[in-house]
Amino acid sequence: MATATLTRRGRVVGAVCAIGSLLALAAGGRALDAVVLPGLVALAAGYVQVARGGRPEVHRVQPPDGFVGERHEVRIELRPGVAGGAGGSVAAVVDETSDGVAGPQRPLRASVGGDPVSYRLRYLRRGSHELGPVRVTATDVFGLFEREVVVDDADTVTAYPVCHPVPARFRRGLYADDALGVSRQRGQFDRLREYVRGDALRDVHWPTTAKRDEIVVKEFAAETRRGRVSIAGETTAACEDADALAEAAASLAVALLDDGVPVELTLPAGSVSAEPGPRGRRAVLELAAVTGPGPVAVDDPDVRVIGDGDGATYRTGGRTVSVADLRATGSDDAPTTPAAPVQTRPEVDGP
Repeated sequence: MATATLTRRGRVVGAVCAIGSLLALAAGGRALDAVVLPGLVALAAGYVQVARGGRPEVHRVQPPDGFVGERHEVRIELRPGVAGGAGGSVAAVVDETSDGVAGPQRPLRASVGGDPVSYRLRYLRRGSHELGPVRVTATDVFGLFEREVVVDDADTVTAYPVCHPVPARFRRGLYADDALGVSRQRGQFDRLREYVRGDALRDVHWPTTAKRDEIVVKEFAAETRRGRVSIAGETTAACEDADALAEAAASLAVALLDDGVPVELTLPAGSVSAEPGPRGRRAVLELAAVTGPGPVAVDDPDVRVIGDGDGATYRTGGRTVSVADLRATGSDDAPTTPAAPVQTRPEVDGP
């Protein structure tokens, strides 16, 4: 168990008391009692407060999952431990984080049993990142003694890859044949669902939204009868970074889901079958967040996403489209090249 140790201020007060005591003894007088006695009392009180303070409990309000580059608030509350005695102690709090996220540069100042403190967590890299443990350095009210404890309170947050817009003409070309037969049925109402980013405001069902705490949109038959689009993403053998692959695959999958098109997404980290809606979006984003480089064994997908050292490409219908060029032009007029065999990593035995 950690013990109470003198702070820099405590050492100064202790030195003053020691020198004052020696001077008082040498002079044979009591003139320095006004300095020595209060200092000793403060040292004793500070030691008792810190040394007998119970192990504080840490309660963290976990931030939501989000996209790379976003910042979200993390709140931490220190509560007195079951042994009691720590209430009112002042503490410096350090919430340790993994390399993929960034917290505050300085310790947070908090009071055990007092109001929660908060900081902004920035998502630096995609993936699953850990928050914790929490390092709490408690001091007495005078700042003379301190005691450090490590509280193993850990949470996990997922940073999704950034999703870029995918031109509508490119998306619709993947499911146009399935949508032609129902394209005139938009006026036929199908169901209500929760709003997701990208939904048109004209589809908001305002009467239902007014009754709930969330936005609800209308979904029409033409948006629920499209065929499933299969997407297979992999990297070339020489590519050791899957960031471009993850962004390109997630961008296309999310855009199709927002169009109401079911998606089958396969990446080196696994495969998901996603339906339009928040759950489907979350499933493809979580898969893209954790995927690494490598090949996939999928024959003839509707779209093959290839990541390499220069970025990523979409391969569909006998053509190859650079993702960077597609974003730059904002249309399907981006330069295309004939599809070529994909160079993937060789198969290896074992897990």
